[in-house]
Amino acid sequence: MRADIPSESLYAHGFVRVAACTPCVTVADVTANLRATLELARDASAAGAALAVFPELGLCAYSIDDLVAQDALLDAVEGAAAELVRASAELDTVLVFGAPLRAEGKLFNSALVVYRGRLLGVVPKSYLPNYREFYEKRHFAAAGDAVCAAISVAGHNAPFGNDLLFAPAELSNFVLHVEICEDVWTPIPPSTYAALGGATV
Repeated sequence: MRADIPSESLYAHGFVRVAACTPCVTVADVTANLRATLELARDASAAGAALAVFPELGLCAYSIDDLVAQDALLDAVEGAAAELVRASAELDTVLVFGAPLRAEGKLFNSALVVYRGRLLGVVPKSYLPNYREFYEKRHFAAAGDAVCAAISVAGHNAPFGNDLLFAPAELSNFVLHVEICEDVWTPIPPSTYAALGGATV
């Protein structure tokens, strides 16, 4: 146990405070969604959260259908992602937020992991639902379709894949793996392999 952590702290016992952030998302209004995300990220950091997670495709809204293919929207999302990276430099919280990202001539439903002004990595969704009201395969490529292990987002180069583990040096015993929605409901989700690989969160 670190000497600077009081014994009654949950951090002294192998736990971390996680904020599940649910902003009011406005369909296709990236500016409003960025503002709402930043507000909750700052609140989570002020409350001492080590990790703050945001909704799938939260920068544009999940239910935008064919708008997700518009370059104007995707450019705005990339700009918002850059702003979140910049703003995170003032926070002590790992942020995970959802965005559609272009790579390799494809579009990926992605989670971006940001900490203290750095884009630590981008995780594409592995399993795309294509039943009932869901038809993600119409818009997105799955993680298995990615060829490269790196991505550039608004001038930031970062690892890209569904097998990434994030272990910021400033957070002891914190090893984060990210999966998106449908991924967790599969018979062998990506998190199974992540846990075997050392993920603690």
